[in-house]
Amino acid sequence: MTEKKVDESWKDKVNVEKTKETPEPVNPIQDSQQQPEDADANDHEHEMPPVDFNLFISSLGMQALMGLGEIENPISNKKEPSLPQAKYLIDTLGMVEEKTKGNLNDQEKQMLEQMLFQLRMKYVELSK
Repeated sequence: MTEKKVDESWKDKVNVEKTKETPEPVNPIQDSQQQPEDADANDHEHEMPPVDFNLFISSLGMQALMGLGEIENPISNKKEPSLPQAKYLIDTLGMVEEKTKGNLNDQEKQMLEQMLFQLRMKYVELSK
């Protein structure tokens, strides 16, 4: 029998290619989060708060209050009521209440219930 010859020179070529320096791919998300080099390392102005259920519910409630015209839009500094937007956010909070039933602690449950009650009452008042 004759012995098969296998050309394995391609492996050497691959190894050479691997060792060549290639620029790292740019990650646009990571790049946008990098601070300028002259920024103060202790600058915590743009740090996000820790993830928290109450903060999440509060932020949806604040958006609903903007839709109800109760508070100013922080961008325009004007009260800009939008009942469809308010209803959507109130319904979203209602969905969160339904989907988290039995999974909230007493404080979270009470906060969500109170917020929904107040927002629904205000919506009914304004939609008359």
